[in-house]
Amino acid sequence: MSERIEKSVGIIGGGISGLFSAYYLLQEGCEVTIIERGSFTDGCSYGNAGMIVPSHIVPLAQPGMISKGMRWMLDAQSPFYVKPRLSGDLVKWGYLFWKNATEKHVRYAIPHLRDLSLLSKELYQDLADEPGFSFGWKEKGLLMLFKNAATRHEMEEEARTANQSGIEAQLLSVLEVQALEPDVHLSVEGAVFYPGDAQIYPNQLIADLVSFLRKSGVGFVENQVVEDFVVQNHKIETISTNGGSYTFDEVVVAAGAWSPILTHKLGLSLPLQGGKGYSFLAGSLTNQMQIPAIMLEARTTATPMAGGVRFAGTLEIAGTDESVNMNRVRGIHNSIQQYYPDIEVAFPEKEDVWSGLRPCSPDGLPYLGRVKGFENLILATGHGMMGVSMGPATGKLVAEIVAGRNTSVNVEAFEPRRF
Repeated sequence: MSERIEKSVGIIGGGISGLFSAYYLLQEGCEVTIIERGSFTDGCSYGNAGMIVPSHIVPLAQPGMISKGMRWMLDAQSPFYVKPRLSGDLVKWGYLFWKNATEKHVRYAIPHLRDLSLLSKELYQDLADEPGFSFGWKEKGLLMLFKNAATRHEMEEEARTANQSGIEAQLLSVLEVQALEPDVHLSVEGAVFYPGDAQIYPNQLIADLVSFLRKSGVGFVENQVVEDFVVQNHKIETISTNGGSYTFDEVVVAAGAWSPILTHKLGLSLPLQGGKGYSFLAGSLTNQMQIPAIMLEARTTATPMAGGVRFAGTLEIAGTDESVNMNRVRGIHNSIQQYYPDIEVAFPEKEDVWSGLRPCSPDGLPYLGRVKGFENLILATGHGMMGVSMGPATGKLVAEIVAGRNTSVNVEAFEPRRF
């Protein structure tokens, strides 16, 4: 590494993007403070499915997604839902999503998402070897399970696209899938297997990062809400919270679904909606799966972790509404035996259900980079359901941007003011 820099950096947001930004900024010699509206143990990444998925190179904004979403809207237990509300921001987001749901956009987005995800995987591999980090890193791949011919056709196309893009994908028969999961019975027609994908235990990752950063001198400001900014000569001079005021050389907004609230205070419109997801951990199962899986028709996930399986799913476009809709949880629960008929999981109590808001941009690409019109403002948000998967790369790129270095991957597609 070249000469270390000496800058004070304030990070607004203590989720995965904020924590990894702090981790890599430390390596650049920065003095770092993280300001978090809540605690550092209950962000959007905490109950994540824990999948590290370089396979996910197709953005959420893609052909056919609008029509699927309209059909799902009629089902209270469906995997996708837009909470009706009077909101100009929601209308704008929906229009931009529709505008970007094209083959042209998908072709443009794929190499950028691929490079960001592959960088993250490399950084996770390095981190797993570091002392003090033991977050369940396993490289067992990912099964994309399907039950019908229509989904098979979609997955054949997706596998072809992945292989052409340098991501290995294998189309498996039901017998080949069953051979990979000998301890559980699968009710599927087949699967696409991505051997290059991996998994972690997000709860432990967050705990490891927080512990390391505290010991390394990072300032942690908890339970403080940013109320305003003082901007002079295109530079953020002061961050005002309900608990005090702070001054930094550089400011990183990594506040997930709450990022548009902060950028609005700076006179910036940031098209971004919170996509609510739910998860619950089922322990002590008689039959234990080995490989993380996505149940495609149901749009739910299953990840072995912590001695059990974390089931997760749904994408409920809900702004910053954090309430738990148990109908959506029932949809996740009902999908389990559709794919794993021998696995019996009790329906969770409401207090055992985790929910979090994924920050969803309308084109499926994150906002990552310096903000035009400001000398010292960087955004690191909008990763949708890929926040944990892309977390290390996001932090690495933020640190490189602050240091004025060439970035490890091209960030042009992630320009914060592209809309």
